Amino acid sequence: MAKEKGFPSGVDLLHDPALNKGTAFTEEERDALALRGLLPPHVCTQDEQVMRIMENFRRKPNNLEKYIFMIALQDRNETLFYRVLTDHIEEMMPIIYTPTVGEACQQFGHIFRRSRGLYITTRDKGRMTEVLRNWPEQDVRVVVVTDGERILGLGDLGANGMGIPVGKLSLYTGCAGVPPALCLPVTLDVGTNNEELLNDPLYLGIQQRRLPREAYDELVEEFFAAVLEVFPRALIQLEDFANINAFRLLKEHRERICLFDDDIQGTGAVALAGLYSALRITKNRLEDQRILFLGAGEAGIGIGNLIVSAMVDEGLSPQEARKRCWFFNSRGLIVKGRPDLAEQQRPYAHDHEDLPDFLSALRALSPTAIIGVCGKAGLFSRDVLEAMADINHRPIVFALSNPTSKAECTAEEAYAWTQGRALFASGSPFDPVTVCGKTFVPGQGNNAYIFPGVGLGIIACEARQVPDEMFFRAAKVLAHEVSEADLEQGDLFPPLTKIREVSEAIAIAIAVAEVAYARGLAGKPRPEDLPAFISSRIYVPNYRSYV
Repeated sequence: MAKEKGFPSGVDLLHDPALNKGTAFTEEERDALALRGLLPPHVCTQDEQVMRIMENFRRKPNNLEKYIFMIALQDRNETLFYRVLTDHIEEMMPIIYTPTVGEACQQFGHIFRRSRGLYITTRDKGRMTEVLRNWPEQDVRVVVVTDGERILGLGDLGANGMGIPVGKLSLYTGCAGVPPALCLPVTLDVGTNNEELLNDPLYLGIQQRRLPREAYDELVEEFFAAVLEVFPRALIQLEDFANINAFRLLKEHRERICLFDDDIQGTGAVALAGLYSALRITKNRLEDQRILFLGAGEAGIGIGNLIVSAMVDEGLSPQEARKRCWFFNSRGLIVKGRPDLAEQQRPYAHDHEDLPDFLSALRALSPTAIIGVCGKAGLFSRDVLEAMADINHRPIVFALSNPTSKAECTAEEAYAWTQGRALFASGSPFDPVTVCGKTFVPGQGNNAYIFPGVGLGIIACEARQVPDEMFFRAAKVLAHEVSEADLEQGDLFPPLTKIREVSEAIAIAIAVAEVAYARGLAGKPRPEDLPAFISSRIYVPNYRSYV
């Protein structure tokens, strides 16, 4: 009997989202688990449950209500949540993650229903291992952590940022099959400088200003040490930290911790994959590109760094590769002699006259690609896009800022103002566009193509570090998954409906596990059949039998 195996029963079972099947409990299970009378008499199949969920989901009046509905499902029936997510990934992705998750974070204290994840605060200093051991799962393999200071393009949202690690880890499971029991979302609540939140009586975080640098570093260091002690095989993914902290935390800790920053390396990989796809159309080489970035923060420098790594792998020196990447920020073109540059920007400060506006920089440098990561809408103006079309027969235009309202241009603008010649990708989804008699399906450069598969590969081989090589290998695999039919309609990425398949490919096809084994970074021996071993670890959201 199921009760003899240690399972909860009755109402306790119905309140356990990891075990609950709702109306899908069979007649035999209802008898064995003290559920008789606690459920409607009809035994539903999972397909019938999915049908009911989708019917109610589509009735919701707006995306935020759809988000709340899906999180409620996750809180009561985890298996059904992931079945819906995987079966309807294209419809669910913009709700579970960007752009809707941004609005959900802004409204977090007002829509809060049930706690998910762990909150680490200044009050936990000195007892962080104790707090981590409060988590019910003993074998955590992926920790996604944010301090809430730079949530998407929305800025400092403090403890409201918990929506980001929760959403990211849902995609680890939905897109790559990482079992949800292995995943832990964490928010480091170090305060907020957002006046609106500090004055909001429904704000759920500590209502104090952000910690000063020394106290902040002590808290983060204790957190990393506690994770290593309590969950020694866990990968730590940094999410939406401010630029100043993201780069230095990655630099200081990546050699001793299995750690990466998705905003730096994951964004870099998906953008690089888009470039590889675009080059299949232009028939050019990566090393022949001149790329002008609008924005020089985490995403921009992260993309630049990964492009440089890929170019070096293809034979260029680091100096030659960096000369092919130019950056423009709010104070103008990044050139030598500028006194206001951050450490991570200095390698990209080239000899050139100072140019105060982006259009002048574009005309002076004649780039083959422009990549927008500035978080400000409309800066890829008509003049900018027409200039790109004058310079290039097939201009590469990536407007990657999230959410959709922050995109540097829309898909319609990119295609219309280049007479349909742009090779376009965005960070958030846009609908198909018809220009010059042709319908284009704009590709979304979504990090979900990259980080779940990278995580799956790391978990499989128990990698001790996460070198950049894993990401540019993953980018090549992702670009290879784009079909000629996809490219013909202007899509530089595979359909989202293939994302779970792509994530498996990334993990299997050398991109991650093979790099770890080749570099001696794997924590467990290589299986005889690596693809089969990884496939065997994939979580499939089907109900278990209890009798």
